[in-house]
Amino acid sequence: MVHWLSGLSLAGIVIFSLGSMLAAAVLGHAMYVLQHRRGKVKEDHSQEGYLVGGMIGVLALLMAFSFGMALDRFEERRHLVIQEANAIGTSYLRAQLLDEPHRTRLSNLLVAYTDNRIELASAKPAQQAQRLAANDRLLTEIWAAVTAARDSAAAHSISVPLLNTYNEVIDLDTERKVARQVRVPAPLLVLLYGFLVITAAVIGYVLEERRARIGAFVFFLLLSFYVAIIADLSRPASGSIRESQEPMLMLRASLKSQPPKVFDQYAFPGRVNP
Repeated sequence: MVHWLSGLSLAGIVIFSLGSMLAAAVLGHAMYVLQHRRGKVKEDHSQEGYLVGGMIGVLALLMAFSFGMALDRFEERRHLVIQEANAIGTSYLRAQLLDEPHRTRLSNLLVAYTDNRIELASAKPAQQAQRLAANDRLLTEIWAAVTAARDSAAAHSISVPLLNTYNEVIDLDTERKVARQVRVPAPLLVLLYGFLVITAAVIGYVLEERRARIGAFVFFLLLSFYVAIIADLSRPASGSIRESQEPMLMLRASLKSQPPKVFDQYAFPGRVNP
């Protein structure tokens, strides 16, 4: 069921959740009517009121826990974007300390890698495999370029700092890939859905007045939207709520406005126009 729900659109999740709760409420009310006809229903509903209040309280805790878990994963993905932008920017600057052709080669590869990372973050599911393949290919070329530049790095005594920054870029690539695969655990979503349906059935059993039923419908509708938000936050690769790529966009603009020749303005006066 979780896999089937993950393929639904947000509107589909709202409709399915609302429909399930309404069906459960109708079933609960039908049970009340049946027992009322048999004379098994007491006029005092205080105990049922306490039960409904307790179930709604537990449901609120469960939904808050699910939302908090989904939001934490979203914040982690957002923070990784900032870390990756900083790591790529540092790697680009340290590449300027190398001799040619290593400096230009690494600079161009980092710009291409940044472009692909931005495209990958907003790619549709059908395009992600192609972008991931390009991502892995660029990482291999970057490391091959770093390996080729080891003599130049040793000559300038920057071997360790250079390797550390490029290792960080590779590590963050793995972390972002894993973060985009981690979702809210499926058993938790099943438990949440089951609790929604049971709570709706109990509410349908207790409520009798027409005005109260309208309020219950609005309550179910709000719960459905809340569930849709949790599901969307738990879809890092296909949801509409995705982490901002603004740090990467700022990085790309900075890299493209500072080609390697810009850093020669003091080492080779007159080569770069002010």
